[in-house]
Amino acid sequence: MSGPTLVIELAEPLSPAALRRFRALMVGLSSHFEERRPWFFDVNVPAERLGVQDKREEDSRRPFLVYLMGPGVGDESLFGAEHADEPEVEAVLGFRPTHAVNVSAGCNREIDHVATTLLTAAVMDVIGGVAKAELLNGQASVVAGLPGMLGIADDDSTALGTPEFLRAWAAHPAFRLVK
Repeated sequence: MSGPTLVIELAEPLSPAALRRFRALMVGLSSHFEERRPWFFDVNVPAERLGVQDKREEDSRRPFLVYLMGPGVGDESLFGAEHADEPEVEAVLGFRPTHAVNVSAGCNREIDHVATTLLTAAVMDVIGGVAKAELLNGQASVVAGLPGMLGIADDDSTALGTPEFLRAWAAHPAFRLVK
């Protein structure tokens, strides 16, 4: 994908009920829905369904890949590589992630950064977890006091937080995700 990505870290595998809620959310938000494999969704989500208005776009649909990864569900090697050495992140989380959900935008405009963040928060509302976001230089001081912020790790390059944090950050004037 050519746009920003956020990760939802999970302390345990998702229950069958949580997986059903996750799929139902993605179907409900999407104007285009394709399940490439179980829990790997290729979707278009209209910005308005996330509470965002983009007046510059005639077509407000945003392309995303949203997928669960980890042991038993797919992308095990990618999950392992991304989580190989994260002692600071694990210390802030208070757990070692067993699985994760990636939310990746297909475009890189400002609206795509906001939509990615709000879509991630919506997914977290139904499955739980903790958002992990890479930070641009100087952003640690911007996000440090936001509601729902759980901590900053990796020499101020990674923020960890709740859906409340993501929504507050997306509304902040200095908001921008790392591409």
